Amino acid sequence: MNAKAFDTYRSRFLKLLEYIDSHLDENLTVDRLSIVAAFSKYHFHRQFSEFFGIGVYKYVQLNRLKRASYQLAFRDRQIVDIALASGYESPEAFARAFKKIIAQTPSEFRKQPQWEPWHATYQKLSQLRNQHMKSDTYREQVKIVVFKETKVAALEHRGDPQLIGNSVRKFIEWRKQHNLPPRVSKTFNIIYDNPAETAPEDYRLDICAATDCNITNNPLGVVAKTIPGGRCAVLRHTGYDDNLGDTITYLYSEWLPQSGEELRDFPLYFERVSFFPDVPEFEAITDVFLPLK
Repeated sequence: MNAKAFDTYRSRFLKLLEYIDSHLDENLTVDRLSIVAAFSKYHFHRQFSEFFGIGVYKYVQLNRLKRASYQLAFRDRQIVDIALASGYESPEAFARAFKKIIAQTPSEFRKQPQWEPWHATYQKLSQLRNQHMKSDTYREQVKIVVFKETKVAALEHRGDPQLIGNSVRKFIEWRKQHNLPPRVSKTFNIIYDNPAETAPEDYRLDICAATDCNITNNPLGVVAKTIPGGRCAVLRHTGYDDNLGDTITYLYSEWLPQSGEELRDFPLYFERVSFFPDVPEFEAITDVFLPLK
């Protein structure tokens, strides 16, 4: 096999997937998509499905409904607007398609998302991205920075990582109550465990917002914590959370052994610089911090 030819072929498809992510509001016809990928429209369907293991229409639908899911669960956008932006002519058509794929109506999902079947639905999409859309973050330079001590409001997620969405919803509600949206208060995650090596019931993660405000007892369970100041290795991950593990693996398995650095006694943490669904998934930015002595 000609590796260079394969990489060129693959890059055309990856460009196409990024194009789809950026144009979910638009009419993504085969003619249009085949032109973006520079493939013949007569072979495009078969090329796409044979390469990715999923048809192009199904891929577009899954991505539209994933974005719609996030908008329903985490944003206040009206269902009719979400329906139209997802390529459906009416809220009724959107509701039928959403229930067929997600197994809940949009209204039901907005009220109480069932995350376990949702993750099962999107497992195929995650596998596709892990296989074909490996992060190029390792090519970027790891920077050593001095992180300034930061007080945060933290919601402690404890338990199945598939249910983090419920904790995110609680934390968004707390932020709204205290007028601390991401544009005025940096968002962090403190990562205590590797989900691949931890039993779901033992998994721990904190969802945090930077604030100097006094955190009083509250029904949502948000508490005051501090991310300590000190030296850190930081590596910017741009793209899908599905590939975030690649960035973390690179830091631990390649960069750290060659760096001569020693780790400080504080967990790995992220700063969420930009979020899906506010930006296309491939444009989401997460800075990964590895605390150093």
